[in-house]
Amino acid sequence: MIYPPLDDSMLLAEEVKKYCQGKTVLDMGTGSGIQAEKAFKNNAKSVTAVDINNESAKILQSKGIKFIQSDLFSNVQGEFDLLIFNPPYLPLDPREDGESSLATTGGKRGDELILRFLKQAQSHLTKKGLILLVVSSLTPKNLIKRLLRELGMKFEKLSEKKLFMEKLEVWKISKDF
Repeated sequence: MIYPPLDDSMLLAEEVKKYCQGKTVLDMGTGSGIQAEKAFKNNAKSVTAVDINNESAKILQSKGIKFIQSDLFSNVQGEFDLLIFNPPYLPLDPREDGESSLATTGGKRGDELILRFLKQAQSHLTKKGLILLVVSSLTPKNLIKRLLRELGMKFEKLSEKKLFMEKLEVWKISKDF
């Protein structure tokens, strides 16, 4: 199952458009490829799309975008100016089926996948590189914020959207100089 573009994807795409020009871009967890395509169409220097699900490969390759099948950065090499991640960020819901939960569940609490991503991302970020990350009000943020401090990184909220059950935010994360 490929995660279809929804409110979180659209909110992130608006920020991608502002930050991708002239940058080497990696779209982690690309799914339908909306973020990779947005960067590609808005003059990114290069775009690489990554997903654990190989179904995304056909979509991206048909659009001329490089695709790597990978569990986060396990098959990714190199550094990028902009890392984009719209992760599965919801806490585990035992009522949700396994295939669907791959696209929505970020772990038992909802933050585990984001924490894994951030720990690995630092070695794939250029010196002045940025991360654009979607977080939800349903995702616990204390450990994420603590990890960012430990990694010497800072964040700022770029945009938000209130929905019926949650509030979505896009964070810009950078190295704290």
